[in-house]
Amino acid sequence: MNRTIFITGATSGFGEACARKFAAGGDHLIITGRREDRLIALKRELEDRTGVRVLPLTFDVQDKSAVFSAVASLPASWKRVNILINNAGLALGRDFFDDADLGDWETMIDTNVKGLLYVSKAVLPLMIPVGNGHIINLGSVAAKDIYEKGNAYCGSKAAVDVISHSMRIDLLRHGIKVTAIHPGAAETEFSNVRFKGDAGQAKKIYDGYTPLTAGDVADVIHYCAGLPPHVCINDLVMTCTAQADGIYFYKKF
Repeated sequence: MNRTIFITGATSGFGEACARKFAAGGDHLIITGRREDRLIALKRELEDRTGVRVLPLTFDVQDKSAVFSAVASLPASWKRVNILINNAGLALGRDFFDDADLGDWETMIDTNVKGLLYVSKAVLPLMIPVGNGHIINLGSVAAKDIYEKGNAYCGSKAAVDVISHSMRIDLLRHGIKVTAIHPGAAETEFSNVRFKGDAGQAKKIYDGYTPLTAGDVADVIHYCAGLPPHVCINDLVMTCTAQADGIYFYKKF
């Protein structure tokens, strides 16, 4: 479709799946993340396979200066962005509030909330002149249903939900769509990160049912981004069939 898509957290999971999906449709990509080797490998693969242009930017969304410097460094030919996908995010730990690690809380808030704000603020000047931009924020069912030991993660995703609503209101005058996508359980690197490399514990989360895949979420994001200019999906919760909401599952063992 020849649009320019800016994707954070494109080195794995939803972000990488979105890069593949949009590139397959003919869109050009600015892919960002912390792992430069993965970004370069993805750039080469997508350019060779689809013929689209891909620009990798290596930075951590937690680092305000790095975010603004990276966006400011974009070549002139990349300074018009049609769609921003704020995907970078993570969960760290699953502990009772009184047992939780302060460092985990700070990393989640700095990434999931402040990182989203930094990137959006930096990219918006490149979207407003387009006249019909679209910001897609990755939330979670954890924003809608607060569960035991979710504490700061649930709080950070609830903040994404509220910030998305606020963006919708404030950016109406620029004709910019804002969509919040709230996935349920999805089998990506998410649980490995949450349980800090404990692969056995991470795998148990998905026992007894078929979770979403990164591709499932990318398909929905791509659909939302392809609607007519006068149509915006503001808020969308998606789960696998075995999950009713942020708490209830039906598992077969």
